[in-house]
Amino acid sequence: METLYTMKEACEKVDMTYDALKFYCNEGLVPNVKRNRNNHRVFDERDINWISSLSCLKRCGMSIQEMKEYLALCLQGPDTIPERKIILAEKRKSLLKKIQELNNSVDYIDWKQQFYDDVLSGKRKYESNLIAVNQKPDDNF
Repeated sequence: METLYTMKEACEKVDMTYDALKFYCNEGLVPNVKRNRNNHRVFDERDINWISSLSCLKRCGMSIQEMKEYLALCLQGPDTIPERKIILAEKRKSLLKKIQELNNSVDYIDWKQQFYDDVLSGKRKYESNLIAVNQKPDDNF
């Protein structure tokens, strides 16, 4: 007999809030949701795997509408794999761009921290793009 999970158990397995899973179900993002005799949603392993995929797609920056479009393609079967590959390739490209932006931000912070360390240790003279070095902030007004 196949194992069925309650909403709470499913949430624990996929590390998702109850409200998020309920939202996904209500939006039709978890197809063929089963119900127990008390009319509560229950999920099998395939559902759990799909819900985990939804979490990943969300982290990839996919909107609810994009998830719905992707799901619709998945439900059509293997003939839509080329279209799904294009969608995922675009998300991958976007993620790589974000990674580069984050790396650039970390590089800036590292450079600025080194600049401050050098100023504090006397290795470098303080410079500012905001105020003249010999000027006090009150002198600007």
